[in-house]
Amino acid sequence: MKLVRVDGLLTQLDDFIVRCCISGDFQPEPAIQYMSASAKNLSLIEENPYPPMVQSVEDLFSLAEYTPDCELTPCKHREIPKDVLDDLRQIKQQLQLLQTQKRDQQRHLEELQERRAQYSHFESLEPRLEEIEECQYINIRFGFLPGESYQKLQKNYADDPYVFFVPCSEENGGYWGLYFTPHRKADEIDGIFSMLYFERILLKEDTGTVKEILQKLQGQIEQAQQLLEQTKAEIDKLWQANKDRFVEVYAQLKWLDEVFELRHYAAYRDNYFFYVGWIAESAVPDFTKQVKTLRGMKISITDPSKQDKIAPPVKLKNFFAFRPFEMFVGMYGLPSYGEMDITNFVAITFTLLFGMMFGDMGQGAVLAVGAFVLYKWKKIEMAKLVIPCGISSMVFGFVFGSVFGFEHALDPVYHALGWEGKPLEVMESINTVLLMAIGIGVALVIVSILLNIISSIHKGLWGEAIFSNNGIVGLLVYLAGVNMVSAFMGGPNPLPAVVAQAILIVGLILLFFKEVLVGYVDKHPHWKPESWADYSMQNIFELLEYLLSYFSNTVSFLRVGAFVIVHAAMMLVVFSLAGEPANPIVVVLGNALVICLEGLLSGIQGLRLEFYEMFSRCYEGGGRPFHGVKLAAEKEE
Repeated sequence: MKLVRVDGLLTQLDDFIVRCCISGDFQPEPAIQYMSASAKNLSLIEENPYPPMVQSVEDLFSLAEYTPDCELTPCKHREIPKDVLDDLRQIKQQLQLLQTQKRDQQRHLEELQERRAQYSHFESLEPRLEEIEECQYINIRFGFLPGESYQKLQKNYADDPYVFFVPCSEENGGYWGLYFTPHRKADEIDGIFSMLYFERILLKEDTGTVKEILQKLQGQIEQAQQLLEQTKAEIDKLWQANKDRFVEVYAQLKWLDEVFELRHYAAYRDNYFFYVGWIAESAVPDFTKQVKTLRGMKISITDPSKQDKIAPPVKLKNFFAFRPFEMFVGMYGLPSYGEMDITNFVAITFTLLFGMMFGDMGQGAVLAVGAFVLYKWKKIEMAKLVIPCGISSMVFGFVFGSVFGFEHALDPVYHALGWEGKPLEVMESINTVLLMAIGIGVALVIVSILLNIISSIHKGLWGEAIFSNNGIVGLLVYLAGVNMVSAFMGGPNPLPAVVAQAILIVGLILLFFKEVLVGYVDKHPHWKPESWADYSMQNIFELLEYLLSYFSNTVSFLRVGAFVIVHAAMMLVVFSLAGEPANPIVVVLGNALVICLEGLLSGIQGLRLEFYEMFSRCYEGGGRPFHGVKLAAEKEE
């Protein structure tokens, strides 16, 4: 990254922003933070006139029930013609009236449909409703009675002449109907039906039989639907006649709005502005060329320095096959500027670990092909990450001799290659698999420490590179410890026991004084401990923590071997359930379950090993991503 500062006349600020700052290569920073406090510079604070106009067009879109999806369009004159804004207000008013009319019609239609639904429950009722309502001495209640309540009514009140319920239709195990009660017994009978959970509804004061009312309501509903469709057609016709023009206006206003917002990054003094930002080194020539097209502009380009108040942003640059794994690095935290980008390391190690834990040639092919189809069809970025993992699974599946769980499907291939059989029989080589996993763990911990040493040297932290637990001293302690454990278990031990013990003892002594040694070499301001007693007590526990971390980080890789064994065991279970001869449906469903379940678990465990066993030794993170301003380029005249 390069730090860019541009000075020019305040009247040229818009031209500078449009020509130089919106191509996606430039990330502006608040210029006032890079200006001298004694220079009396001020932040450029102005009221943006465009948000109200943008909101007005968005309100228009809302009225038209339209979701804008358009690219920003440069506006040469930095303003919208008055006649266009007047037309906008006029069309907006017309749409508001039509939308109000539509809502009223929709509400009326829903009321009619609700009334029809209510009356439909009583369609079997033959008397005219006005005749029922004209009863002088009897009250009538319409509603719904649950089925259990109806049974209780029949059982407990069969002999009561005042408790009389007439069912009209049945629904959800209950009954729609009505009951009658004399005026003088109304409170008592209403109380009984209330205890029976009767749900009363109030019908409108319609006249005629229920069938006649339903016919009349159906006609009103059809008429209301026609009026609603006519209003919708008017709204659509009005919008289609003006859509293209206002979409273009919106794209221009959004462009003007965002360009104006970029002015707020500037500082100014008198009639001059000052603009500061970050740009990738590769984009400097084009940026400089564009600045020089503006008369009187001054540009200065410098390297980042520790005195900068804002740390440079980070823009990762990796091989295209490794770019999907930048997501994992970003989840942990982007590398700070100047720190090593370990995306390539993550891509290689995660792919290998996943392939080992999910080693099956057929299932790996399903993962790879499925991920490829998902990416091409749905453009899911994570699918690109699964493709190499599936290929890795196919490679290890060839080593393990597994194709959809068929352990001997590849025997003809091995025989054609002159081999006696598969390279590794998992279920007969459990110890070998677990020792192989430990060996991989040792190798990856060593590589992680080496990466930290390289990164520390690159940042000029020689004390950290030499004396830390993830530096040269820590590496020697780890190697000596591995050598001693391997010798104890009867494995290879390149170093004699005496040499390994000497390295371990000297290394532990140096790690005990790590803070002092690192602070002295790297010139930390407070490298001398205030109390040697406190320092000693604290570092005894830290020394134990270092040893435990070496051990736990290494043993944690046993999970790789465990998942290799678990995968083979799960497929054995599938084929046990499938019987002899194997039921193809059970085999297919079992493979589908294993692909989903173990594929997810292998990914989680691989990511855990990356974050806890490797990242913690060689990576800090804490960087901020580069966000270049990307708007549409201004059209040439």
